[in-house]
Amino acid sequence: MIIRDATPADLTEITRIYTDSVLNGVASYELVAPDEVEMGRRMSAITDDGYPYLISTDGEGTVLGYAYASAFRTRPAYRWLVEDSIYLAPESRGQGVGRALIEALIERCENLGFRQMVAVIGGAHPASIKLHQKAGFVSSGMISGSGHKHGRWLDTVFMQRPLGQGKATDPDPDIYPGTLFGG
Repeated sequence: MIIRDATPADLTEITRIYTDSVLNGVASYELVAPDEVEMGRRMSAITDDGYPYLISTDGEGTVLGYAYASAFRTRPAYRWLVEDSIYLAPESRGQGVGRALIEALIERCENLGFRQMVAVIGGAHPASIKLHQKAGFVSSGMISGSGHKHGRWLDTVFMQRPLGQGKATDPDPDIYPGTLFGG
């Protein structure tokens, strides 16, 4: 398995994976899958602000999944907190791809100077909760009945984990990588 920075050349496969999640899953609360142009706009918005966007492939270049970190909220005091997002190709689930992606994403975010990572898990998806627990996340709350999709009400689970020194020390504003807050 190879984990690398995603590029616009990966958008066809990223869009395919996300479309499956929108149409068949509950991780995303979108009801209509965005097209490749919109997915490219979203990728650019994330990467242009200095956040990591990773992709996992097998040795032959087949895309297995992708993950990225983005701003949890856009108020300046939140700038040390990132939200993770992970999407896997249906044929790649249960094979360690999610674990490899989240570990790489955590490492990248720590190296960039972020101090907390939060997971917002749509549909209280058991596999996603388990993945995050194994990566050191703890439960930090739930919103019951926060979405309605596929004919049912869905809960949203929040989990978080410290990055680096977490809240033990003040962050260094000189190493913040993003442009979202003027960095």
